[in-house]
Amino acid sequence: MSEEYFAMRDIVKTYHVGGEDQMVLKHVNLFIEEGEFLSILGPSGSGKSTMMNIIGCLDVPTSGEYVLKGRHIGELDQHELAQIRCHEIGFIFQQFQLLPRLDAMKNVELPLIYAGVPRRERAERAEQMLVRVGLSERLHHFPNQLSGGQQQRVAIARALATDPTILLADEPTGALDQTTGRQVVELFHDLNDEGRTVIMITHDLKIARQAKRIVNILDGVLSEGVSEYD
Repeated sequence: MSEEYFAMRDIVKTYHVGGEDQMVLKHVNLFIEEGEFLSILGPSGSGKSTMMNIIGCLDVPTSGEYVLKGRHIGELDQHELAQIRCHEIGFIFQQFQLLPRLDAMKNVELPLIYAGVPRRERAERAEQMLVRVGLSERLHHFPNQLSGGQQQRVAIARALATDPTILLADEPTGALDQTTGRQVVELFHDLNDEGRTVIMITHDLKIARQAKRIVNILDGVLSEGVSEYD
């Protein structure tokens, strides 16, 4: 029997706020096949950021089961979770999260440093990833010398540097104009066509529709397809 790739079963996340328990995720079930391109669509306050944090092993559910590539995430210690974040999941954020004092190459090398990759291999891999995202002429530019779209491409190259199974993108076009946003989504399609799993979290229906599958989250409840609020 082959190992389960991605499964969330009956996931609940509760926070203790103001002396009361607030349930942010309500018995969520989500199953993703390897190589899917999925959007998680929802408005502000819907629970999608909490979903992202649990998917990315930045947080753990209060109850329920999360299985990633055959591993039961709830049974792992902090070191093991860090290894998954380092090697299995590439994170892409709305505000790029680039370090301003480092050029594009050095920003892409950062996760490779944490992964213990030797210096020469880090440089080679960083250059390969930047060429892959169309920035061969911007290797040594600093973030303030790059457009928003170019900064997001650096962020994508950084996410790809450790050759992760999953790309997890949180509002990846939120800080970009529409044309540049479409270009970034086209790059996600190219990466997905290469076999990578892409999970894109967004409040924008137009962006969500670019994925091959949409799930909707509203008030902590996950459902397949698009809800009436859109």
